[in-house]
Amino acid sequence: MTEVRKRPTVAIVGAGAAGTLTAVQLCETATRRRTPLDLVLVDPAPEAGRGTAYATPDPRHRLNVPAGGMSCYPDDPGHFTRWLCRHGEPTVSGADFATRYRYGAYLADTLAQAVVRSHGTVSVRRLRTCAESCTGTPEGPVELHLADGGLLTADSAVLATGPAAPTATWAPPALRTSPCFINSPWKPGTLDAVRDDTADVLLVGTGLTAVDLALTLDRSKRTVHAVSRNGLLPQPHALGPAGAMDAPSWPRDLTLSGLRRTVYRHVSRSVRTHGDWRPALDSLRPHTARLWRSLTPEERGEFLAHEGALWNTHRHRMAPTTAESVTRARTARRLQVHAGTITDVVESGGQLAVTLSNGHTVQVGWVIDCTGPGQRLEDPLWRGLFETGTAVPGPLGMGVATRDGRLLDARGRSPRPLFTLGAPRRGELWETTAIPEIRVQAAALAQQLLAPPARRAARRRPVDGLGLPLSTHAEAATAYRNGLDRVLKVRAGAEDAFARAVALDPGFALGHAALALLGHECGAAVDVPRALADAQRCAHERADERERSFVDVITRRVQSADGDGALIRHLDAHPADALALATAVPTIAFSGVTDLDDDYALRLVEQTSPAYDGHWFHTSLLAFLRQEQGRLYEAGELAHRALGVEPASGHAVHALAHVHYESGAHEAGRDWLDGWVSGQGRGAVHRAHFSWHIALHELALDDPAAVRRRWFAQLAPGRVTGVRALVDSGSLLWRARLSGNWQGELPTSDVLDSVACEVLERPATAFTALHAAVALTAAGDLPALRRLRDHAAGADPVQREVIAPLCDAFAALVEHRFHEAAHGLDALLPVLRKVGGSAAQREVVEETLLFALVSAGRCDAARRLLDARLDRKAAPRDRRMLAGLPG
Repeated sequence: MTEVRKRPTVAIVGAGAAGTLTAVQLCETATRRRTPLDLVLVDPAPEAGRGTAYATPDPRHRLNVPAGGMSCYPDDPGHFTRWLCRHGEPTVSGADFATRYRYGAYLADTLAQAVVRSHGTVSVRRLRTCAESCTGTPEGPVELHLADGGLLTADSAVLATGPAAPTATWAPPALRTSPCFINSPWKPGTLDAVRDDTADVLLVGTGLTAVDLALTLDRSKRTVHAVSRNGLLPQPHALGPAGAMDAPSWPRDLTLSGLRRTVYRHVSRSVRTHGDWRPALDSLRPHTARLWRSLTPEERGEFLAHEGALWNTHRHRMAPTTAESVTRARTARRLQVHAGTITDVVESGGQLAVTLSNGHTVQVGWVIDCTGPGQRLEDPLWRGLFETGTAVPGPLGMGVATRDGRLLDARGRSPRPLFTLGAPRRGELWETTAIPEIRVQAAALAQQLLAPPARRAARRRPVDGLGLPLSTHAEAATAYRNGLDRVLKVRAGAEDAFARAVALDPGFALGHAALALLGHECGAAVDVPRALADAQRCAHERADERERSFVDVITRRVQSADGDGALIRHLDAHPADALALATAVPTIAFSGVTDLDDDYALRLVEQTSPAYDGHWFHTSLLAFLRQEQGRLYEAGELAHRALGVEPASGHAVHALAHVHYESGAHEAGRDWLDGWVSGQGRGAVHRAHFSWHIALHELALDDPAAVRRRWFAQLAPGRVTGVRALVDSGSLLWRARLSGNWQGELPTSDVLDSVACEVLERPATAFTALHAAVALTAAGDLPALRRLRDHAAGADPVQREVIAPLCDAFAALVEHRFHEAAHGLDALLPVLRKVGGSAAQREVVEETLLFALVSAGRCDAARRLLDARLDRKAAPRDRRMLAGLPG
């Protein structure tokens, strides 16, 4: 009899940042684990995600953490930055400070996307009301009594209520009862009267709330006063990265005095090393909760009394633009900061005379409470929990007592499925109100609230196209096999197939990893960090050893951390993993291994041969590598053998294209490849590269009309874009010009316009840099060529050794310094192989050298070079150029 899994209900009280982050994690974890879930959000706000902090529409109110630290996901730090780039801010970086309102929109959109992705697994409801009390027995469900009279029954509840409301206990009675006193400035409409008035204002508190309100209320005829016990404003963030530090070594038996000494020494070291204290303080962030817990209650109280204000002003900092605005207001005396407390208030004629403990009296029209949240949670829901003993105040009376987010009762037990996160855990964790801490807590709560993935009875798993088992169900496995088949054949549609696989099974680690690979290596329209984070989460929850190893390989490859070594180790353990082998061998689909000797890819293919038993894919790879060795007849035989089994094998076609070209069989190669491109090759993902191969034959046959037709029909930008346009289309134009096969204006500007400036002037690989240099030389763009040279001089060793001097030689060519250009190009031929790619691609440098030699009048050297080329392979173009040289 099949067991029916119960569909649990989780209630989240509060849909601000903490509630939204929890809802996102619950939706995605339930979807990944295929765990049915009913999720109910209880909050009267019209929109999820904003809460108090992110509802302000004032564009002067900025986040106090850079965008790179504000992702919803602890394992995908760039998520918010990428969201901003997709939503109207394409130039934003992780170091920028977004507005609070934009961040609220990001939270709402991220939740909406999570809900859409979870459709069918998670049902989500919003109740626009408040939860006023919580009842129920320890053995039974949680019962939430709502302000609208409803009753919500749930298996567990997360109280994401945010910070405690301010209490204004510091205010004299005359002030608390005054209509000129505002104790909740963020309530909608509360500040309308203050904005319309011109009277001076007193802000009580000098933290980030006071800074935001000072900017909002700043105007030419008003003075904004701000007062706090210490008169300290938040410190600003640095204008740029100041460096990073590791945390210090902590004493074994840590006391408050020992902690002080350690931190102050650490800060001094930071100032000496970086000229800034911020790296030291930032390095403490991952350790703050543990350090707080290590202190006794008495030491915590002493810290709050003596270091609390200093910590807050340095730890919770202003955005640089905010700090500039504050400085301008203080310089103009529109903002005046006082140290002290309020000792007396006298109201007269709609004005308040406020006397401070420092002896000053200020005349203001309004006093606004900016002291921040109170210590104790006082709303009806929490008050009821405290009264029944279901919850107790946290350490030092701050927040609520918890263990890993679960509420503790008076006996230190947690009998009820009640949880919280964020500000209510302040007494337990101290630093718990910022997004980087809350998102970690939200992810941990999702793990607690949802059962682990069900352990299914042992059964035969579906397999990929080579017989390796897959940790997914049959339908998703079918989609994955389709994607893998398309990758191995070098055909279009692999991205869509893998995307379908993860849509059918969001917990399928291998599907997410394959998408990340295509995005990283092939430029597919994939959010690579997001796909990678999904792959890692899924691999942790449901994957076998091979799948976890492959996810690790792709992670390292994307993050440039021993990617080649991890890939080789993976193939040693799993030689039949065809996707890994395709990634490792540099043919046409992927970049392959990069930091190993020239013959390693061949040895890798030969070593994995027993696992494939003559499979057409493996035979295709071997054919390509044999032609790289110059064993053209054997390569042709292998390619024909593979194509006899699978006529759509792009690797075999690519190998045969090189065999035809390197053997000088230009007419046969042109005709055969043209027929394949028009037939089986119509679905090839790199169809433009095959067209480039046909054009090479047409160039060698000295057929300028055919070259022009091929360019406009199959290789012109618009038909080809991005790096492919640079590598194929750009190099073809230059080679056509060098050999006299293109008369008139060269349309290189079309190629350059189709490629991002980052790729042209700051390419990631030497191979791309070579083709960027070729295209810029064809366009005669000396400034860009010199910028590329400067980039290469500071890049990887191959770019420094080959590309930088290549740019110098090309620049000499553009400036008609032909002798110098020829000398530089000739010196580079022996090391050119290091940039990667095929001999046919690197041949563009040799052809440029030939042009430089002829232009310099060095006809004997040009004749020797042409003779050598004709010895390698016949080409009517080279014979015509040789015959045209002066005797």
